[in-house]
Amino acid sequence: MDNNTYTDQVEGRNSVLELLESGKDINKIFIEKGEKHGSIYKIIAMAKERRIVIVEKDKKQMEQIAQNTNYQGVIAIVPPFEYCQIEDILEYAKEKNEEPFILILDGIEDPHNLGSIIRTAETAGVHGVIIPKRRAASVNSTVAKTSAGAVEYVKIARVTNITDAIERLKKEGLWICGTDIATEKYYYEQDLTGPIGIVIGNEGNGMSLKVKKACDFLVKIPMKGKIGSLNASVSTGIVIYEVLKQRITRRDNK
Repeated sequence: MDNNTYTDQVEGRNSVLELLESGKDINKIFIEKGEKHGSIYKIIAMAKERRIVIVEKDKKQMEQIAQNTNYQGVIAIVPPFEYCQIEDILEYAKEKNEEPFILILDGIEDPHNLGSIIRTAETAGVHGVIIPKRRAASVNSTVAKTSAGAVEYVKIARVTNITDAIERLKKEGLWICGTDIATEKYYYEQDLTGPIGIVIGNEGNGMSLKVKKACDFLVKIPMKGKIGSLNASVSTGIVIYEVLKQRITRRDNK
């Protein structure tokens, strides 16, 4: 069986138990034949209670389905993540009576980075995250786990073209701020109040040239060490918390 038959899967006893306890949708659970001891009993009981299909497979079949070696005799198949539209993000900001605050990710490839970014975005009050369909990480169980459950609360839109999405947001009145180490202005020197979209580039190459050109302005984070760059999720945290800080300061000064 091809590993790509399923959109996503959760492997290992503790992970599957957590998934069952969360009440999220599960398509089916594969259990290795003969693996009927300890926590497997609990998984089977909970799955039966929720009327989830349980399929027994032999060891060889399970190894073909598994994406990791340490699957512990149990694999849950989950439905794909439900992405929203850009309109949904803008509507959400409107419902909250807040100026839109959107995060645009130009090619984040590491699912752990994507998960951390989504977690930070949720805590900073970002209304939604936009990611590209190609050459970038999509929301899967690794992203969900790293986000500490934030994927359940953050609106995430997946688009064919990031530049087109930026142009669309500009028409809706958002200012687009890109992050680029080669620019002159530091992030804390820029006015980030008002409707805004923050663009974070790829881990290694930063923003693409097209995306950079589409931004209204660029900011950078000061660097003093020898490394010369930050992890994408750390960069995101620094800039989006500056947006939050400026919004709070403006509100308090009214």
